[in-house]
Amino acid sequence: MSHPVAPSEDALKAALIALKTANPTLGIPKVHALLLSTHPEWSVSERRTRKVLQSENLVLSSSSNTPGHLYPTSMVIDGLDISKWTTKAEVRQFGKPKGKGLVATAPIAAGETIWKEDPFALAPEWELYDHQMSSHACGHCSTPLTTSPLIVPCAASTSATPCPVRFCSRLCLARGGKTHPLLCASRNPASAPLLHFARRNQWMALHALAQCTARVLLAYNQDEKAFEEDWEVVRSLAQLSMEERAKGGWLNGEPDRAMWKKAHKLFVQAFQAPLTDTEKKRLVKLLKKPLRQDVADALFDYEAFLRGLGRMSLNLEAHGGLYVLHSHINHSCTPNVSVRHLDQRTALSRITVLARRDIAPGEELLITYVNPELPLKQRRMQLLEWGFGNCACERCVKEERERKDAAVDEVGAAEDTADLEAELKAGLGVM
Repeated sequence: MSHPVAPSEDALKAALIALKTANPTLGIPKVHALLLSTHPEWSVSERRTRKVLQSENLVLSSSSNTPGHLYPTSMVIDGLDISKWTTKAEVRQFGKPKGKGLVATAPIAAGETIWKEDPFALAPEWELYDHQMSSHACGHCSTPLTTSPLIVPCAASTSATPCPVRFCSRLCLARGGKTHPLLCASRNPASAPLLHFARRNQWMALHALAQCTARVLLAYNQDEKAFEEDWEVVRSLAQLSMEERAKGGWLNGEPDRAMWKKAHKLFVQAFQAPLTDTEKKRLVKLLKKPLRQDVADALFDYEAFLRGLGRMSLNLEAHGGLYVLHSHINHSCTPNVSVRHLDQRTALSRITVLARRDIAPGEELLITYVNPELPLKQRRMQLLEWGFGNCACERCVKEERERKDAAVDEVGAAEDTADLEAELKAGLGVM
């Protein structure tokens, strides 16, 4: 009976690539066991199998995209007219885990402004919010206020029921009418506890959800066409509920389940069931039209509320704005576009999307969700909260391969000596 022999490196590599290709979900121990059952004439240690698999980038990461992974879901907005913002991009559905995205349809030069966009809803950074609540920033666009004669106060504010919000112009006052009435301390005092709770806990996603809900409910009562458009925007946003994010370990210091329940109670009181008769009468004046049951369920059911919070967490721009077209942009650690707030004197909340380099037709437009200066491990850890698994952008894949190659080289000599000794002993029948 012949003793097992150590295969050549080329033969082992070819066999492992074939086995891994046919069984992509198997980990190293199972691939090794399958190798030995397929080639009983070989003597190969598990360490040697691991080394080859690592060198060929065939190792499953513990956080890789395995079956059962919960990815965010999103929808393409039917009839979305992108030409309102740009003629140089189109929406494309990529499927899991990426979802929808934006692709260039024409050459874009480095430094070119691709589009500018005002927010669908705005939950500004808390310093700016405090300025709004102290009458020092516009209640709609968040631009700091001066002594301009164009500044107008909230029309509902009285000495008995004051509202501190002011607007930088009549145009912003009119635009603010899409959300402000339901968040006004005078017109809907039931919203105050919710907003105070969000501010006290610095919970931007909750504040953004309040802004979005106010917009949807007011549109429902004022303009059916506007409501259908707004509702389509909200439902199309990428979503991963807070419960799903918690199970994945991706909350990253966000409020816990006890806070969710408290927030949900205040949310319902603010927009559906105020506690006092006075608050109920104020709310009814704003929301006279009975709410469709499917819309009510999608807004106020507890699980729906958690999905709403998840939508906000996934889609908010860094400074608190929720933007329709911007919400389509996916991540890369080597982005080709950047988002800036350049109109600081006239419209601070407006974003400008700029090309970082020349972009060819067919290329996806990509921003970075994290600080690109961070090392690979930290970037991937921070990116987990978006729910798309291990970042597999070109840069991350390249850096991971380089790291594995360096690790293999470092331990290669020691492992080679140990493996060769073990395999020679096995071949001589000494083991």
